[in-house]
Amino acid sequence: MTRVALFVLLVVGAIAVPAFAQDGEVIRGQLSADDEAVSGVEIDVSLDGESVGTGVSDDEGEWSVELPGPDTYDVTINVDTLPGGVELRDPERTSLEIRVGEGSTATALFALGEREEVGGLLFRRISQNLVNGIKFGLIIGMTAIGLSLIFGTTGLINFAHGDLVSAGAFIAFFINAILGVHLIIAAVIAVVVGAGLSAGIDRGIFRPLRQRKVGLISMLVVSIGLAFVIRHIILFQFGGSRRPYRDYALQTGIQMGPIRLAPVEMWVMGLSVLILVLVALMLTTTRLGKGMRAVADNRDLAESSGINVERVILSVWIMGGALTTAGGVFLGMIESVDYLMGFRLLLLMFAGVILGGLGTAYGALLGSLLVGIVSEVSTVWFSSQIKEVWALGVLIIILLVRPQGLLGRKERIG
Repeated sequence: MTRVALFVLLVVGAIAVPAFAQDGEVIRGQLSADDEAVSGVEIDVSLDGESVGTGVSDDEGEWSVELPGPDTYDVTINVDTLPGGVELRDPERTSLEIRVGEGSTATALFALGEREEVGGLLFRRISQNLVNGIKFGLIIGMTAIGLSLIFGTTGLINFAHGDLVSAGAFIAFFINAILGVHLIIAAVIAVVVGAGLSAGIDRGIFRPLRQRKVGLISMLVVSIGLAFVIRHIILFQFGGSRRPYRDYALQTGIQMGPIRLAPVEMWVMGLSVLILVLVALMLTTTRLGKGMRAVADNRDLAESSGINVERVILSVWIMGGALTTAGGVFLGMIESVDYLMGFRLLLLMFAGVILGGLGTAYGALLGSLLVGIVSEVSTVWFSSQIKEVWALGVLIIILLVRPQGLLGRKERIG
């Protein structure tokens, strides 16, 4: 299984290399005011003071400018071409500095509409970031459940779990952007491949190590090495720039009171909730789910009760791989895909798992939601570059009060 999984990754990468060589650099965006597209607006893109191209928004408000190569560009909106009654919310923000990587597409956004009072703007930002935090927390929770169950059933802290997020997102990207398959079908195929890849990792690497009674610290080091292998295969084959999926890349947000969400974000949140509910029902009502919880609670007792522990562990890896891939695809849909996306998410997954209680699926979900909300809401007052710091700060405070986590159980040691 491991050989098959690695072969799939190598074949995907080998096919993708010549395809990516043909990609060019592009800056694009979409203009809208009061939920209506704004057309006929000129956007100038310049490099070192010299114009490299001008885009004009079409009837959908979309515009794009092809670039001569990767660099940092100045993107300026021509306010004289704005239609009557439409203005920039921040009149001083007529120009943006956009960094464009090799072969990538960057997005430049200008906020149009009436300026708001400070109090109303603060409420709107808090409301928007709260919803963004829930959306982000659902994705973290989906990926963290597998991480938590793997730890609960095997005791392994799997550092390769984050890079499986990246692998799943790039499998879907290859099928969608390179092969031209619609993203929905590509996502389903990617989930199946991700589940198979995860099963192959257990069958080919960690099960033999468990049978040889290799210690958990040694297996942890193996998982770190595996993470580097997956990460650098993706980097070597797909490059280091951020790339959007072909479908649902640019959508006009729908205003709902103080909150604005694009349709794809609503679908991501709805499907995340649906998937998590199905996982919860599986864990509580099915024989396999009860077996997973039994092995997580007490492996020796479960084995003496007639439960096939190795089969349960394999099922946990399969389910964890499927959930991780789905989370990676969803994260790529609302942001973009790059080879470090899973690595950046790994720390937040660990925070969610520890905060909720090690080894519990429901604790991982609750902790992940809290991590997502705190990290996103903190950007209202602080830089987004340190948003993870506040989530980890909450983790420290809660563990000082409740060391076992929110839903964890106290254990007697000694």
